[in-house]
Amino acid sequence: MKLSIIVPVYNMAADGKLEYCLDSLVNQTVKDYEIIAVDDCSADESFQILKRYEARFPERFHAVHSEVNRHQGGAKNIGLKMAKGDWIGFIDSDDWITPDMYERLIERAESAGADLAGCDYCLTDEHSMKVGRIVPNNKKSQGGVLNREKRASLILDGGSLVVKIFRRSMIIENALWFPENIFYEDNALGNSYLVLAKHFEYVEEPMYYYYQHDASTVHTVSPKRCEDRMEAGRLMLEEAKRHHYYEEFMPELEYSFTLLFYINTLFTYMAGVNRVKYKFVKRMGKEMKQTFPDFERNPYYQERTHQEEKKLIRMQQTSTLFFMLYYKLLWAYRNWRKRRG
Repeated sequence: MKLSIIVPVYNMAADGKLEYCLDSLVNQTVKDYEIIAVDDCSADESFQILKRYEARFPERFHAVHSEVNRHQGGAKNIGLKMAKGDWIGFIDSDDWITPDMYERLIERAESAGADLAGCDYCLTDEHSMKVGRIVPNNKKSQGGVLNREKRASLILDGGSLVVKIFRRSMIIENALWFPENIFYEDNALGNSYLVLAKHFEYVEEPMYYYYQHDASTVHTVSPKRCEDRMEAGRLMLEEAKRHHYYEEFMPELEYSFTLLFYINTLFTYMAGVNRVKYKFVKRMGKEMKQTFPDFERNPYYQERTHQEEKKLIRMQQTSTLFFMLYYKLLWAYRNWRKRRG
């Protein structure tokens, strides 16, 4: 079999979101493929919808139900263990793709002898094939046979896994199973999915539609999601050590960890959580410093971090209480300015 498309599904029955995604999958132009849609113990009619597609397309659609909610990582692992395709593709169940996306990626990868290929995506808030705001997912310079420079670049700017295809043999041989029961599972495993490849081909075209709505993971802030982002950072480093690329790519991993575990989590938490807790912020800053004592000297941190963020981070590292008071006053002032127009 040429391709296995794995679709984790959780509570996607409303507003036709799931059907729009699945319709784009059952009409792919690639020959000899399967769709493995894994219902992650949904509380709505998602699994019934999957069963209807399985009845309509029994030759290529598999509806699977997990009795336990394992989050997307667990659903992906179920799909990976069932997959028979030479290539693996992942897609979020509220997104959709062009009819020829997988055929074109596979043709590009196989003609070049690659084990990894990807494209761009566009952001959209409507269910249509109208191209929204295009987001380049990778860089031309990352393509080709992967050397140290290209792998370092992929750690820093790897882009999303859902717009890529991977040789199944690479995933199985390296035991690239996703962490279960947490959000941000792609952040934990993404580097290994890219660094362990030998050749990457990049198609500069938006063939993936990333649906923007308030219920998606990236738009929902909670203490649980912040904790999970931090755990994903820890797992990212464990993965690098397990596959023996931690030392070689220390600067890139240090910055990636700083961004994922600390910077993104800190400012997301402060801006989005209703009841901000001193102990949580204090613990986060302390663990950051313990993991990478000199993270503020990292060249990528120096180059890529905004000056205002550097100032706030230095403040938090010096005094969590002062940082939280200052941030609260700053946030109130900015809201006041916004209301005044």
